[in-house]
Amino acid sequence: MKRIGRMITATVLAVSVLSSLTACGGSSSTATTAAATTAAATTAAATTKAAETTKAAATTAAATTAAATTAAAAGSGKACSIDVILKTTSSEYWKYVQSGANDYMKDHPNVKVEVKGATSETAYDEQQNMIETDLNSGAYDAFVIAPLQADLVKKLISGQKKPIVAVDTKIDAPEVLTFVGTSNEDAAKIGGDEAVKAAKAAGWTELNAICISGVQGDSTATARMKGYKEGIEADGGKFLDNEVQYADAVADKAVTCMEAIMQNHPQGVAMIVCNNDDMAMAAARAAKDNAAYKKTVFVGFDGIQSACKAILAGEETLSVAQEAHDMGYKAVDAAVQALNGKTLDKFIDSGCSVVNKDNAQKRLDSLQGYLK
Repeated sequence: MKRIGRMITATVLAVSVLSSLTACGGSSSTATTAAATTAAATTAAATTKAAETTKAAATTAAATTAAATTAAAAGSGKACSIDVILKTTSSEYWKYVQSGANDYMKDHPNVKVEVKGATSETAYDEQQNMIETDLNSGAYDAFVIAPLQADLVKKLISGQKKPIVAVDTKIDAPEVLTFVGTSNEDAAKIGGDEAVKAAKAAGWTELNAICISGVQGDSTATARMKGYKEGIEADGGKFLDNEVQYADAVADKAVTCMEAIMQNHPQGVAMIVCNNDDMAMAAARAAKDNAAYKKTVFVGFDGIQSACKAILAGEETLSVAQEAHDMGYKAVDAAVQALNGKTLDKFIDSGCSVVNKDNAQKRLDSLQGYLK
């Protein structure tokens, strides 16, 4: 801009000098006028060029600043390490949770995520050792925990100052900043409601339901069982409280439970509602050759790939689907937000839906994409 100012000053002086010469001569000269005009035009062109150069430089500088700001925003947030301890990493459902946590790390290079889990949902000592070791290691800035035994984990984390997020299953402790997951009771209630509708459509008039639950005393299993009961009875069905079977969330024990149910109810039962899809599919296979159970509605929980395939094949009727991938992603995000000083909501809903024959293929396609 100083350069432009100097050029303008020079132009004014040149014109003034030429004007003075004309005045001193007492008359206007054509040559003098042409010279003045040429000088003014040359200076004006130079001025315009300089202005354009300055404007271009300013635009480039602004673009560079904007790019730097965008890059800074993309990499914003301090580097941190998040420890994710799941109930297990051996089942399909938990692999989706793991996938979501790992995808968060891919999207945020400044965040290191380490995922681990017990070998099964009854390997209590194994998960306890993981939690104790990691809490005392000093290697992590925050923790995401899906407890096998919430009351035990409550004791293990007592007094911890680093952020702790509960995922899938609540931990009733002041150290836990938020619970990320499904409202299990509300979701199961929707499943119970849909089960009664399906049973009526199948021709059942005696709308009895038996639950094959997970681990006895587990808060998630209890919430799902309560939700099933509410949904079934709200629609005119009957939940047989005294005949709940516990299969520890595994398929082989669900087979044993189903065999006991068939023995006790040779006439058939309208609905079998289960704590997860593995148990629902196992129960349906166990009853496959029993004519009295041909129209029985088998309801699972989780909405995993194998359940979608089983529903499409007519081997399972419905599944209450959790958004497990989103659950893992949101849980890690919550831990990072806490480290950055944000106050978290006490409950972060990862969502749910009911899978049936109409939408099973669409969900299957989505789930397959998560694990690629």
